[in-house]
Amino acid sequence: MVNVKTKEEIRILREGGRALAFIMEELCTRLKPGVSALEMNELAERLIKKHNGEPSFKNYQPKGSKNSYPFSLCVSLNDEVVHGLPLREKVFKEGDIVGLDLGMKYKGLYVDMAVTKGVGKIGEREQRLVATTAKALDAGIGAIKEEAALGDIGFAIQSYVESNGFSVVKKLVGHGVGYSVHEEPEVPNYGRPGEGLVLREGMVLALEPMINEGGDDVVLDEDGWTWKTADGSLSAHFEHTVAVTKNGAEVLTKRE
Repeated sequence: MVNVKTKEEIRILREGGRALAFIMEELCTRLKPGVSALEMNELAERLIKKHNGEPSFKNYQPKGSKNSYPFSLCVSLNDEVVHGLPLREKVFKEGDIVGLDLGMKYKGLYVDMAVTKGVGKIGEREQRLVATTAKALDAGIGAIKEEAALGDIGFAIQSYVESNGFSVVKKLVGHGVGYSVHEEPEVPNYGRPGEGLVLREGMVLALEPMINEGGDDVVLDEDGWTWKTADGSLSAHFEHTVAVTKNGAEVLTKRE
């Protein structure tokens, strides 16, 4: 069953999304050589508390898993696609690309956001991958409107990514969000126009293209959480929480 949010619930999600965007912006300013992923996690927790929220990833137990996620922030480094653990020994160095994924519970509702950013000066190929992934998210958001289909979103993302020579991860997808960390429907980053669930005003989706420099296959690390590229190539990840409106999409996780 796909949940449709009320106008008041979307107002709260907008408020929480604005706070989460501010927090993410602050985290990005701290991405410097010598900083550890654990420091970023601790900062994320402090900032969430400052904004009267709760970290929604901490102690979250995914469906089918026996374990709960032990941190508030996911920190994915270079060939790590998503759900990287923010460990003390994971220390950033010049030229790394780092995916930051953070969820927050605010006034009983959930918002989710991710960005990938370079540490110091990064290479041209890293810049291209990061920029393409960010623009792929924009392409997916641009395909959203009432009566569009999920396949329209996936097709827009996949077409843009593949036209730039990169691959879309197919084993992992976006999702509904709002009443819980993950809700129906699944939102693939690939698809065919007109196929899949038809969108309705009031649906809230977390769009999150995960894009690899090499092949699209991913493998789960022995830590049980971190997804990595199967071929060791670089990966980037961006995510926004988005509401479906009569006139298109409203990005809820933004500063303005």
